[in-house]
Amino acid sequence: MNNFNFSELCCLFCCPPCPSRIAAKLAFLPPEPTYTFIEDEGSSKFTISLSERAEWQYNERELESVEGFYARTSRGNRIACVFVRCSATARFTLLFSHGNAVDLGQMSSVYLGLGSRINCNIFSYDYSGYGLSNGKPSEKNLYADINAAWHALRTRYGISPENIILYGQSIGTVPTVDLATRYEVGAVVLHSPLMSGMRVAFRSTKRTWFFDAFANIDKVPKVTSPVLVIHGTSDDVIDFSHGQAIYERCPRAVEPLWIDGAGHNDVELYNQYYERLKQFVSIELVN
Repeated sequence: MNNFNFSELCCLFCCPPCPSRIAAKLAFLPPEPTYTFIEDEGSSKFTISLSERAEWQYNERELESVEGFYARTSRGNRIACVFVRCSATARFTLLFSHGNAVDLGQMSSVYLGLGSRINCNIFSYDYSGYGLSNGKPSEKNLYADINAAWHALRTRYGISPENIILYGQSIGTVPTVDLATRYEVGAVVLHSPLMSGMRVAFRSTKRTWFFDAFANIDKVPKVTSPVLVIHGTSDDVIDFSHGQAIYERCPRAVEPLWIDGAGHNDVELYNQYYERLKQFVSIELVN
């Protein structure tokens, strides 16, 4: 998320831009792709090939657990998807919407490590304009992207909604919340969520303006699934107060995880992150 100078602030208030302009200004920083897909002959599946910048932490055999393919969105974009088979005994699959400035290549090690530790498989996708996904990043494309991912997960792998956990991190909480308002699922995890774009840019903002974008705060009351909110108390990108406000507005919020001292990009370095997720998935959702 960016800071604004005086002239930009004047432009925002004197000539407020449309939501897509705010979205582009605040959120989207797609990196150079860190992976490619290699087609399996006679199949719609792809093997993922990672560049050094993806920083894969495991061996080549474990990389075979990552299966790639493409899905088509309602807005005409082709998005890259991966299914990471982390566990042969997993009941739940995370539909993971990643954060900003990363792609599926960089997240592959994260997915395998997370899924293995909490006994879940992980399905993920790159937003339009990220990785191998074509098109341009926009708020409307975010919603179309997760819709395509959802339907691919349901039809290609036959996983029922009660066994799907929607997981959104940072900007990924935006499509996650939107989808969660339309489908009841096993659970929802919101990792460093934002209330709205304007509330990130201007921390004193108390209402949703007509030109605002990413208005999670207005949508979460409509989420009927159990919601776990995770946020670092020292987050200097999306202030901790965003996580607290989202938690307070969720009808079926479970005990949140506030990680003392954690920032925006280091929550995964704290053991309580994995402990809380494992308890949520293996105990709270099962009982």
